[in-house]
Amino acid sequence: MNQQSKSEHIIIFDTTLRDGEQCPGATLNVEEKLIIARQLARLGVDVIEAGFAIASPGDFEAVEKIAKTVGTPDGPVICSLARAIKADIEAAAEALKSAAKARIHTFISTSDIHLQYQLKKSRAQVLAIAKEMVAYAKSFVEDVEFSPMDAVRSDSEYLYQVLEAAIRAGATTINIPDTVGYTTPSEFGALIAGIKNNVPNIEQAIISVHGHNDLGLAVANFLEAVKNGARQLECTINGIGERAGNASLEELVMALHVRRQYFNPYLGRTVDSEEPLTKIDTRQIYKTSRLVSNLTGMLVQPNKAIVGANAFAHESGIHQDGVLKHKLTYEIMDAESIGLTDNQIVLGKHSGRNAFRTRLKELGLELLEADLNKAFVRFKEVADKKKEITDWDLEALVNDEIQQAPELFRLEVVQVSCGNKAHPTATVVLRTPNGKELTDAAIGTGPVDAVYKAINRVVDVPNELIEFSVQSVTAGIDAIGEVTIRLRYQERVFSGHSANTDIIVASAQAYVNALNRLYASLQKIQPSSQTESELARKC
Repeated sequence: MNQQSKSEHIIIFDTTLRDGEQCPGATLNVEEKLIIARQLARLGVDVIEAGFAIASPGDFEAVEKIAKTVGTPDGPVICSLARAIKADIEAAAEALKSAAKARIHTFISTSDIHLQYQLKKSRAQVLAIAKEMVAYAKSFVEDVEFSPMDAVRSDSEYLYQVLEAAIRAGATTINIPDTVGYTTPSEFGALIAGIKNNVPNIEQAIISVHGHNDLGLAVANFLEAVKNGARQLECTINGIGERAGNASLEELVMALHVRRQYFNPYLGRTVDSEEPLTKIDTRQIYKTSRLVSNLTGMLVQPNKAIVGANAFAHESGIHQDGVLKHKLTYEIMDAESIGLTDNQIVLGKHSGRNAFRTRLKELGLELLEADLNKAFVRFKEVADKKKEITDWDLEALVNDEIQQAPELFRLEVVQVSCGNKAHPTATVVLRTPNGKELTDAAIGTGPVDAVYKAINRVVDVPNELIEFSVQSVTAGIDAIGEVTIRLRYQERVFSGHSANTDIIVASAQAYVNALNRLYASLQKIQPSSQTESELARKC
């Protein structure tokens, strides 16, 4: 069957939950992955790579839960990554059992440098493994994707041979990865064209591309690949991922949306066709970007294309004058097309639970009853302090609630004293996992430093603070502030996030959230009682 001709649109394969999570400090728990997966389904991605099932029990559980709850008949394909190893493929198949549309994505390196130094195998051995493992994956699911890792640096003739064998063994998608972010657009386009012209059975599979952004060329490379026959793009929200990240989903989708007249002929359409090139609901882009940023703790830089805070901002007088007269003078897309609308005051301190729930649903934020109750309490607290509650405020509050770390240590009280003639001093009260309340105080170089030093006196977990960032959700003196921090402990990075109208409180809570993640990680290694006695100071 001609798989390539079946693709009437560009398939968006989202790997935020697999490759994106490999970004240092972006580790997500199972519930957070499920929240993002649901939003990816609303966004309209065709395929969700839910994880690497064999990598850990947590990854297996995440793939399994996403397959069961998001992998519905009318939902996206749910995919799990697997090395070209039987145990990996078996784990992927088991985790994907509940998905209505399941895909196993198996891979093995094909570049000589990987074969020699990493795999220590010959070309003939790798070719045999690829054929055998694709066939093995095919025995579990109909939809099998094969990736020759480091394809860009592989010998072309050998690559063609491996791809032909993989398709013959049952692969329905052939993915071409730029694993190290090395190639340029013209080179990548030529590689895809070469594959299309030299792999005899390539028409039986969809050509996919995967690439990293080490040289800042991932999106450009992918668009060139589309022109040369690629019909699946593997990307992540906000471009997160290993090293410099992956090709950015929002940039690819909006490039194809805004410039569809340019790309139409490459998909066999008339130049003036208005039919979308992807199935993405672009109005969900901004919301999805914010959700992923909040849950991973990976902030979006202000000048980031499409979803950055300045993406639709104009400071130049000439630009402002032009936009006021006609938006198209300096804007190539409408902010509303990505779901970025003017903040409307929809709720206040007199609003009830039903109005709160209804507005959250309109924003695409559907919570379990317990989470809704907690978020509503937070909403009421903020509404008493903040006169105007915007959609952005609601998103910040809800995201803050749904991404909380395991509440092992709980912040009960934080109080600071500071000034230009005073020594910044902080007092904190924390409740420990065994129910004890511990109080301590410290002096720092500033109020936040004092708070963190006081917390460290209570929770004696060695760590290094490597990132501290504060950003305002909305404008105004009463704006909610979001604090994101990242801690390093023995080469691992743990993130914490909190939102509050009081920046000091948000800073303290974000720090405790990160410490709780670190503490929970240590508990998996050491017996709970031993860990607590070592890490929590006794009264």
